[in-house]
Amino acid sequence: MIPNDVVNCVRDIYESNDFISLHEPTFGSTEEEYVLNTVRSTFVSSVGQYVEQFEQGVADYVKHNNAVAVVNGTAALHAALHYIGVGFGDLVITQAFTFVATCNAIKQLGAEPVFVDINHESLSLCPQALANFLEEQCQLSEQGICVHKASGKAIKAMVPMHTFGHPAKMDEIQTISQKWGIKVVEDAAESLGSLYNGKHTGTLGDHGIISFNGNKIITCGAGGIILSKHLAAANAIKHLTTTAKKPHSWEFEHDQVAFNYRMPNLNAALGCAQLEKLSHIVEQKRALAKFYHRFFSDSEYQFVCEPKYAQSNYWLNALVCQSEKHRNELLEFTNSKQVMTRPAWRLMHTLPMYSECIRGDLSTSVFYQSRIVNIPSSYNYKLKVI
Repeated sequence: MIPNDVVNCVRDIYESNDFISLHEPTFGSTEEEYVLNTVRSTFVSSVGQYVEQFEQGVADYVKHNNAVAVVNGTAALHAALHYIGVGFGDLVITQAFTFVATCNAIKQLGAEPVFVDINHESLSLCPQALANFLEEQCQLSEQGICVHKASGKAIKAMVPMHTFGHPAKMDEIQTISQKWGIKVVEDAAESLGSLYNGKHTGTLGDHGIISFNGNKIITCGAGGIILSKHLAAANAIKHLTTTAKKPHSWEFEHDQVAFNYRMPNLNAALGCAQLEKLSHIVEQKRALAKFYHRFFSDSEYQFVCEPKYAQSNYWLNALVCQSEKHRNELLEFTNSKQVMTRPAWRLMHTLPMYSECIRGDLSTSVFYQSRIVNIPSSYNYKLKVI
């Protein structure tokens, strides 16, 4: 198979000779109606009916009671980590194979990311690599706090990221986290609609976050959700993300340093309309992935499939190329033909602001970063693929 075969395949799926994007939203009359309702009501900011409706809609979908809507996924992760006590001088374990926002949220709290490798099955945080890192480089203090031996810094949290929508091995990660007394915040920014052993991602850790950016499976334009196991935590996070303002008919009373992160009603209206389509969208995206899997089955490109224990939303479909040269040839040709493809993110430890961060062996991350290509994954295709 040559790169032109990939281009022809994608053009057949979307029945278009125009530019084909990597992942784009689709809007209809319901989105227009709800957004227009918001404009007409004048409640376009952080007060309005759609914010709580969106929170409840997401909570119902993921079968989890406690959801707090915020301005974006990065703010969601920042607030969740702040709530569990991550602060200046602390360490947070995550992946080098992730989008930069994961690390930025950690750094903005004055903490430092620690990079652990991914595994072949999920492309997400590897439990064995995690266990090895903790056994070799960390110890529990007399107070039961996990401490990195060389730096003397406390490891306050770990953030597994469900890469491209494929769930990480959460049971194993949870077992390790409990042994070492480390809180887990799931970065489920990409995995709304994905299931791990029948449970929705984002609901498995102490907290989970979801993104509703324009390129996600559904969008609010911009937005995020924080999921918390306990109602008290969700209420505290909602207070924290709304400037810690105490309820009163007219007084401005605030009781802690807090964030102005509340999702605007205008964004929530768009999200409510999108949420009504989510089950259909997941079905469409899984059908597209099934088609791609068949198409590439006898080629030199390996299609990235969901782990056996999971049901993935296939947010971004991905191919593994034979080499970095092979990857670059595919990227150059497809983009020259107006079919948008992208490499995986640059590994976080190769970026200047994270180059000095503590890290374990990252050989699996390096392997996939140099070979992966994401291919068009929008659900609004024309070809009958089921």
